[in-house]
This record gives sequence, C-alpha cells and structure tokens, in this order.
Amino acid sequence: MDTNSTSIGSMNESSLHNELKLHYAKKGFIPEEKVLGFVVDLKKEDKIIEIQTGNFSSLRKKLNLLLPEHQICVVYPIALEKWIVRLSEEGEVLSKRRSPKKGEYVQVFNELVYLTDLLMHPHLILELVLINEEEIRLEDGKGSWRRKGVSIKDHNLLEIKEKQRLTTVNDYLSFLPKDLPEVFTNKDISAGSNYPINLTRKITYTLKNMQLIEIIGKRQRERLYQISGGGN
Repeated sequence: MDTNSTSIGSMNESSLHNELKLHYAKKGFIPEEKVLGFVVDLKKEDKIIEIQTGNFSSLRKKLNLLLPEHQICVVYPIALEKWIVRLSEEGEVLSKRRSPKKGEYVQVFNELVYLTDLLMHPHLILELVLINEEEIRLEDGKGSWRRKGVSIKDHNLLEIKEKQRLTTVNDYLSFLPKDLPEVFTNKDISAGSNYPINLTRKITYTLKNMQLIEIIGKRQRERLYQISGGGN
C-alpha cells in the first residue's frame, strides 16, 4: 500500500492507477513513454492508453496534440462498490466498511463536460471500467473538515467487474431513457432514468455540444430538446 499517494483528484501515482496500468499493459505496450513532450501511460506504435482516475480537464491539452496522429484509449474507472478502510497514523486498521453508494457508467458525464468537442474524434476511445475498490483513509488531522480531518491516502483495485466502450453516436445516446418523447426536457430524462437533475443537466450539456441533441425552444423555464439529425 502506498500511503504517500494523493487523493483521487490527482492520483497519477496511486495504487489504483498503477494496478489498472498493469492490467492494460498488453504485449508490446511500453509504459511511461514520452510523446510530443507528454508522458503517456502505455504506448504501442501509434496506439496510446491513458488511465484517468481524476478530472478530465487535465486531459484536454494532451488529447488536442496527440489525437491527430495517435489512437488514444482513455480508461476511466468507476467504483461500483467501495470499501472504506480507516487507518491510524501508525498504520493500524481501525475499521473497514462498505460505502452505501454504488457507481454507474452514467457518472462519467461529470467528466465528459470538459471534453465535449473531442468526444467524437475518430481516434478517441473512451473505456469505462466498473470496479470494486478500497479507499484508504488516514486519521492524521490533515483532511477535509467534512471528514473531520481524515485524509484520503490511496485507492486499491479489488476487482474489475465489467467494461463499456464509448465510440459511436448511439453509445452516447444510449444514456437517454428509451421511452423519451420526441421533444423532451431535463425533467423528462430524470423521471425516466432516476438520474439526479444535476447529472441530467450535464448529460444534455454534453450531448448538445456534441451536436447529438438540439434545443428547439422552451416550455416555461424548461429547455426543450430533440435528438438532432446526426443522432438518427
């Protein structure tokens, strides 16, 4: 366990990142290769694999420069189940419990909002990975006040459950409920899927900027959307 790793927002050196990199290190891929001034996780000829455990906004510059000449698979893990392990400053296990929250593929839209103009690039593949993980917390008094000073120190991969790739128009539109009316609002999506309304707004923002749906008017204060011609 790497107790010096940072939290999930900047986990380039975390155990989870390294364990996923090992999983994707297929024959012939070279780890930590330098390409056009960037260090990429794995590279084989013109193919690149990037393990992204944090914010997608940090990928923009790298993708903009590398996508024209390279096929890039961005791997994004989502915790289906998470076990929270609490340690003392001396490393003693104080408790272990399973978080009641369960991750879903749709949560990727929290990050897709940062890359809407790149998502349909023919060289980009987005691979979502549902995992079971451990979150290692340390009672060092240096963490968030919300966690009463407990720091998040690492994430460990326990199991890969399943994967889903996003490459086509239909892959992205599949997150909309199947029984949506032809003209719909954010509330219609939320009601038909049980997505929180804030996440629903990120979905429509992303799909609109990808030109897969379009705004055709308003109903009182609600924007009215329909699937665009490119999404048929």
